[in-house]
Amino acid sequence: MTTVLIVDDQPLQRYGFRMLLESRPDTAVVGEAGHGAEAVRLAAELRPDVVLMDVRMPGMDGIEATRLIVAAGGRSRVLVLTTFDLDEYAHAALRAGASGFLLKDARPEELLAGIRAVAEGDAVVAPAVTRRLLDAYAHRLPGRPPDAAEQEPRLAALTDREREILVAVGRGWTNGEIAQRLVLSESTVKTHVGRVLAKIGARDRVQAVIFAYDMGLTRPNPPA
Repeated sequence: MTTVLIVDDQPLQRYGFRMLLESRPDTAVVGEAGHGAEAVRLAAELRPDVVLMDVRMPGMDGIEATRLIVAAGGRSRVLVLTTFDLDEYAHAALRAGASGFLLKDARPEELLAGIRAVAEGDAVVAPAVTRRLLDAYAHRLPGRPPDAAEQEPRLAALTDREREILVAVGRGWTNGEIAQRLVLSESTVKTHVGRVLAKIGARDRVQAVIFAYDMGLTRPNPPA
């Protein structure tokens, strides 16, 4: 059973999420919060598997709430909901430790699949989807100095092969694609990816993509 805390300042939105989630026999809504401070308190008290987090709320927003929930070191993983117009907020939330994000207009089956993925410790969106979203909005995201990669100790800790794997993950390649292009077995790729995530301190592939962009290892396409 996957337990979920719903965080949104709109009661009607929370009601819609609750109705959808409670229609599934393997999902239980354990609480609702209308603002960030309440979300932090309830996450500590209820210890849900997944916190379904809105970004823009009065008072403490979803980004700060995500940062505090993750910093507390509990079991809860945060799934951020955003819109195309607010992807810079989703990027900030991922930096704060969120496990991924979905668009608010996602289909019900996509939301349910995303919650399951987060609960199982995986990224909530496919790497290629993450890459396309970042490509579209990278010109609006905060960047790093050109020499940031050379000064980053986490990159220095990677072997040449692990750095190659990180670049591939940053490009949105799946394990199968990486295995085919680098002439490796998928099990070997999976092992390398796990080591890369551990060394750079990424919770999942989504954060590895963010890291690769921040370090300049993967360049976004020009905005349309």
